[in-house]
Amino acid sequence: MPLTANRLGIELYARLANWSLTLIELLLVLEAAGLAARGARRFGGDTPAQFAAVERAFGGLARQKRLSVTVCGLLPLVVRAALIPLLGIPFPTWHDEFSFLLASDTFAHGRLTNPTHPMWVHFESFHIFHHPTYMSMYPPGQGLVLAAGQVLGHPWIGQLVATAVMCGALCWALQAWLPPQWALLGGLLAVLRIALLSYWMNTYFMGSLAAIGGALMLGAYPRVRRRARWRDALLMAAGVVILANTRPYEGLVFCLPFAAGMAVWLVRGEKFRFRQRALRVALPVLLTLAVAGAGMSYYFWRVTGSALNMPYQVDRAQYAAAPYFVWQKAGPEPEYRHPVMRNFYVGWELHDYKATQSLSGFLAHTAHKALVLWTFYLGPVLTIPLLMMGRVFRDRRMRFPLLVAAVFGAGLLVETWTGSHYAAPATCLLYLLLLQCMRHLRRAQWRQRPVGAQIMRVIPLICLAMIVLRFTAVAAHARIEPVWPRGNLERAEVVQKLTEMPGKQLVIVEYGSGHGSHIEWVFNHADIDAAKIVWARDMGRQNEELIQYFHDRTVWRVWADERPVRMEQVAP
Repeated sequence: MPLTANRLGIELYARLANWSLTLIELLLVLEAAGLAARGARRFGGDTPAQFAAVERAFGGLARQKRLSVTVCGLLPLVVRAALIPLLGIPFPTWHDEFSFLLASDTFAHGRLTNPTHPMWVHFESFHIFHHPTYMSMYPPGQGLVLAAGQVLGHPWIGQLVATAVMCGALCWALQAWLPPQWALLGGLLAVLRIALLSYWMNTYFMGSLAAIGGALMLGAYPRVRRRARWRDALLMAAGVVILANTRPYEGLVFCLPFAAGMAVWLVRGEKFRFRQRALRVALPVLLTLAVAGAGMSYYFWRVTGSALNMPYQVDRAQYAAAPYFVWQKAGPEPEYRHPVMRNFYVGWELHDYKATQSLSGFLAHTAHKALVLWTFYLGPVLTIPLLMMGRVFRDRRMRFPLLVAAVFGAGLLVETWTGSHYAAPATCLLYLLLLQCMRHLRRAQWRQRPVGAQIMRVIPLICLAMIVLRFTAVAAHARIEPVWPRGNLERAEVVQKLTEMPGKQLVIVEYGSGHGSHIEWVFNHADIDAAKIVWARDMGRQNEELIQYFHDRTVWRVWADERPVRMEQVAP
C-alpha cells in the first residue's frame, strides 16, 4: 500500500510539475480576490492610506514621460545584471539558440557568411545550412544584436540590452494610446512578467527584438497621424525593418493593418496638406525601407547566391518535409545523414503537421497554441482584466488595435507551429488591450462596492510576489518550476574542461535512443578550423576521415544523454 501511494504521488507530481508556477499564481489570485472583496466592504469607496501614497508617487513619476521610459528600460537591465551571481549567464540549450549564435559569431568577425567546410557532413545541425555557404537560416536581426554583445564581451549582453530596450519601448508606445500612469504600469508589468525570468531574457532566442519592432510600430502610428513628424515616421519605418529582419512572416501580418491605415491617412487626411504628409511621412518611410530592402537583398545574395532567396528557404528546402503553413502540402522526405535530424524533421515536425490536417487535430493544435501563449503572456493574474474585454470592444479608440489583433491572430492560426516568440511583434498590442481592460476593471463595482479598484491594486503585487518567490526558490535550491533557465549546464561543464586543456580538441557526440530532438550539443563557431573545440556527430566508420583531417587535435567521445555525462579520450 505505501508503495502504491508513493507511486501515485510521483505520477501526480510529474503531471503537475510543469504547471506548479501557474497553480501557485492561481492560488494567489483566488486569495487576492477574497481580500479585494473584504477590502471593498471595509473601505467602501475610499482608497487605503498606504495605497493612496503609493499611487500619488506613481502618478508623479508617470507624468514625467521620458523618465518613465528610462525607468522601465533601466530596471530590468540593473536588476538582471545584479542577479548574475545568483542566476548566472545562460548557456545555450536549444538548437535555435546555436543557430543565432552562429550568426552572431559570423557578424562579430566582420563577415556576412562563411565558406563551406570540407568535412561539413560531420557538423550538420538544425537551422544551419552548409551549402551554398555555412550560415544560420534565420534573418540577421537577432544575430546582429548578439554580435554587438559578443564584441562587448559576451553575446548575452545583446540579449540583456535588447530586453531592457523592449520594456522602455513598450512604455513609450503605450503613452501614445493611454494616460501616462497606465503606460508606466504596462512597462513595469512587462519587466515583471517578461524581462527578468522568462526565456526571452535567459536564452538566446531574442524575442525581445521583435517586440521592440512591434512597439515602435504601435507607438509611432498615432503620433504620425496627429503630428506628421518625420522622426515619428522614421521610428515607424525602423519598426518595419526590425520585424522584417527578426520575424518576417509575423511581422508582415502585423504591419498590414498599419500599412492600410497609413495609406488611407495619406490620401484622405485632413489635418495636414497632402504635400506635408508626403514629404514628412511617406518620403522618410519609403527611403528607409528602400535602403533596408537593398541591404537585405545584398545579404541574401551573399548567403544564398540569390538576392530573392532567403536563407530560411534554402535551409527548409534541404532539410524539411513539413511546410510552414497548414494549407500547404508536405514535401518529399530528404535524405538525412544523421538519425537525430530525421527524428526532428520527420518524427516531430512532419508528425505535428499531419496532426493539423484533420479538423479535430487542427482544433487540438490550435488549443495547444492558445495555451502556450496564455501561459507565457498572461497566466491567471493577467487573465482577470480580460473579463472587461466586452467593454473594450465598445471603445471607439480601441477599434484599430482590435483590428490589428484580429488580423495577427488569424495569421498565427494558419502556422504549423507557434511559440511565444512567434507572437513577439504583438507584445505591445496585447499590453495595450490588457491595460484598457484594467481601466474598465478599476471602475467596476459589485453591490455598490469598488471591488474592481481593489483587484487592480493587487494584480501588480501578485506579479511582484511571483518574482520574489522564484528568486527565493533559486537561492534556496528549491525546484518549483521546470529546469531553471540557465541552459545546458552539462555541455558547459564539458566545454570548460576542454578549454582548460592544452591544445585543440575534437569532440564526437553520441546521443541515446531517447534523446530529446530539441536539445543540441553539436555546434561550431564560424571559423571551424580555428576553434579551440570542434563538435561533430558520430558517423561510425566515417569518423576516421574526420580524425585524419584534424590529426593535430585530441579526440574525445561524449555520450551526451548519460547522467553523469560520460567523456572518454579516443586513442590515437
